[in-house]
Amino acid sequence: MRVLHIITGLGVGGAEQQLRLLLRQLPVECDVVTLTNPGPVADGLRADGISVTHLGMRGNRDLAALPRLVRLIRRGRYDLVHTHLYRACVYGRIAARLAGVRATVATEHSLGARYIEGRPLTRSARALYLRTERLGSATVAVSATVADRLRGWGVPASRLHVVPNGIDGARFRHDPRVRAATRELLGIPADAFVVGGVGRLVPGKRFDLLVRAVAALPEVRLLLAGDGPEREALRTLAGQLGAGDRIHLIGECDALPDGLSDALPDGRPDVLSGGSHTGPPAGPTAGPHAGTTAGPPSGPTARPTVPAVLDAADVFVSASDEESFGLAVVEALAAGLPVLYAVCPALDDLSAGPVPGAVRVPGGAAEIEAALRHQLSLGARRLAPPAVVGHYDIARSAAGLLGVYARTVAAAPAVPRVRRPFVTPVP
Repeated sequence: MRVLHIITGLGVGGAEQQLRLLLRQLPVECDVVTLTNPGPVADGLRADGISVTHLGMRGNRDLAALPRLVRLIRRGRYDLVHTHLYRACVYGRIAARLAGVRATVATEHSLGARYIEGRPLTRSARALYLRTERLGSATVAVSATVADRLRGWGVPASRLHVVPNGIDGARFRHDPRVRAATRELLGIPADAFVVGGVGRLVPGKRFDLLVRAVAALPEVRLLLAGDGPEREALRTLAGQLGAGDRIHLIGECDALPDGLSDALPDGRPDVLSGGSHTGPPAGPTAGPHAGTTAGPPSGPTARPTVPAVLDAADVFVSASDEESFGLAVVEALAAGLPVLYAVCPALDDLSAGPVPGAVRVPGGAAEIEAALRHQLSLGARRLAPPAVVGHYDIARSAAGLLGVYARTVAAAPAVPRVRRPFVTPVP
């Protein structure tokens, strides 16, 4: 089976990283097209041996990209087209139909009740999605919560399939050496109590509540892995609250490092995201070492990997009150961290009851602060990863998706190939 994956962009993000992880598991021939932004995940996919094509789309209304995408699909003679994220789903379904591919799957990675992919969900965006959804064969929801939202929109239940996100739990296994090396890299004392957070810095993630909660606890530091439009607002807020030297905004970090625990020449573990990166500093938001990574700047800024950030933390907090799955929460549980969360379909959709190590904390900054005070009183500790981590193993996700592929291809109507008539050339 030949499958073409079409995705809006390949910067560092949950859907993008999930695609790369899935392609490592799927036993089918896959190529990838990114409409825009062939970022770090594109480099990672190529390193994995996957062909990645950048379509060069200039914006949401760049209709000239559509015929280019149609020609690419036709040339590849794909059995199935799989789209990821809103813009790719809209353009990809249309292009697949025009190219004659009748087996199309779309994964809805980031659909909330009020937001889609971090942006406010408008009536027109919903209408366009539904018009093009009818051109597809199957829609994959990453959680039962997302499936319920899509059914509420009017997507037929017969076309909906729940295939949860997955993780490679072994990559998040706690390593004390990585913990020490990461704290040294970021200039964090070995005995400091550290709160971790991971995600795109957008209003819906409510990282401002986490900043306020940590600012009220003088003995606590906050480590935030991610980037986005709220970065400067969070930096400013931390400074206004007098906690700028305890709030570490690291920037984008790779969730799929190659060789997380490989040793450096001096014997220390490699905790960097594939080496050094350019961009905002990984140090504190203010203070004597602002703009550094635990020392004087020297060229590109080094950043730890997401597993290394979790190793360096003592508790993980997800303050977002609207999620499609909650991948970062599951990754934190795999790292053995106590977890405080507001909403997490990956846990809330389960019928097995409370998950060991995870505590739901609805409310605002005051409730998060109180929960953190309790965690601080318990001290730094590591927990055994709960069974839910194995439940969301990436191999299970890949097997579920492969089943959707098989059923979709089997049910797709045959498209007759039209042969061009032979014309005798005129002498």
